[in-house]
Formats: sequence, structure tokens, C-alpha cells
Amino acid sequence: MEIIVCEVSKSFKQQQVLNQISLTIEAGRIFCLLGASGSGKTTLLRIMMGAIPADGGSVTIGGIAVPNRQLLALIGYMPQNEALYEELSVWENLKFFSGLQRLNWKTFAAEAEVLLQIVDMAACKNKLVRDCSGGMKKRISLAVALIHKPKLLLLDEPTVGVDPVLRRKIWLYLKQLRNQGTTILVTTHVMDEVSQCDDAALLRNGHIIAKDTVKNLIDQTPDGNIEELFFMDKHPEKEVISC
Repeated sequence: MEIIVCEVSKSFKQQQVLNQISLTIEAGRIFCLLGASGSGKTTLLRIMMGAIPADGGSVTIGGIAVPNRQLLALIGYMPQNEALYEELSVWENLKFFSGLQRLNWKTFAAEAEVLLQIVDMAACKNKLVRDCSGGMKKRISLAVALIHKPKLLLLDEPTVGVDPVLRRKIWLYLKQLRNQGTTILVTTHVMDEVSQCDDAALLRNGHIIAKDTVKNLIDQTPDGNIEELFFMDKHPEKEVISC
């Protein structure tokens, strides 16, 4: 599902968080929003979800203007802060969220078993979420976002607090989903995760300072370190997009 963001702006209490952000995310790609904490990454994802309104500009997903309830069944969203039911078990959380997507029991059970293996939580599926560590809750949240096989994944720092071995396993699975046609948008402040993506945009103080394929961004720096782009004398880009 293609995402088109056109001159989106957002302020909170007179503080400008996003300033006329424009970008296009092609269908069937892994796109990375890279930036420090407070750069506006989470705000942009929440606007894409329709969770909060933009002050100006527009977002369309698959040709449908946001917000639209029709999109909710097509999107898997993993927030930065876990939105899980602490008094339910891991399995019960997955079952509850699959019910919101109206999955039948057979489809849910098969998919849940696969996802619990991928996020390394199969042995803990009957454990109450309140007794899980922060890293475990992160993994459960990822499984919840994937349970209904969405066509678009919006993942807000999905591998924070995840060990390197499991992180690699998760990225392999995300690439598998990409190869099956899923569009994936990932936010991160970890530079080495950019190399796992197809395209990237660098966000600084509510502005996009660079965006391109990851290969082209790497080629723009003397030693292939994308982090250097944050310190180069670049002006925020303004892509011309038909709204």
C-alpha cells in the first residue's frame, strides 16, 4: 500500500513538532524514519494511523484519505509504548486483538503459534503480561501488530530492548513480509538498523533533511555512515507532491 504524506504539520502547545513533511512510501518496501527522540517520528506515525489529526496537510494510504475506518483492518500498528492488557496472558492478548479483526479461531490459532515462535514467546504464552519484562512486552506488541496479516505495518522502534539474535530474526521475518507485498514503515534512532531497509528519510527538528534509497544515502557520505548526514549543511527538502 502506497503512502503519500503531503505537507503535514503538527504543533503541541505552540511547539512545532512537524513542519510541512512530504514524502512518498512505495508499496512493498521497507521504509525507515530515522531520527533522535523528539524529532517527530512517533507523531507522524500517529497521524498516519488517524489517531491524531494534523494541523495541516494530508495523508493517503492506498488512495484512501486518512482518517478512515476502512483502513484499520489493513494496518498493523506497534506503538512505542506497549498497549497490552496486563491482567491477560500473552495468548489471551493475541486472541483479544485478533477478535477485533474478526479472525476465526482456526486462522488465529495457526497464526498465533507461528508469531510466538518468531518473537521467541512460545514458551511464555500462558504467562500474564504484568509478569513479563519490558523486552518481552515489546515482542508481544509486535506479534499483536502482525496477527491479522496486515498489508501495511507501522512499527515504532520495534526492536528497542530486544537482544541481537532475536533482532536479526525479526528483521528476517519483516523482509519475508516485504517480499510478500507488505509495506513496512519503521521508526528508529539506531543507525545500523537503517541498512535493513530499502528507503529512508532522516528527520531532524520536525524537518526531513534527506530522503532516498538507503544505498543512495550511504553513497552521499564519505565513509558510508548515514549518521554524518545529520551534521552536513543540508536544508530541509520539500518534495512536490500532487495532493
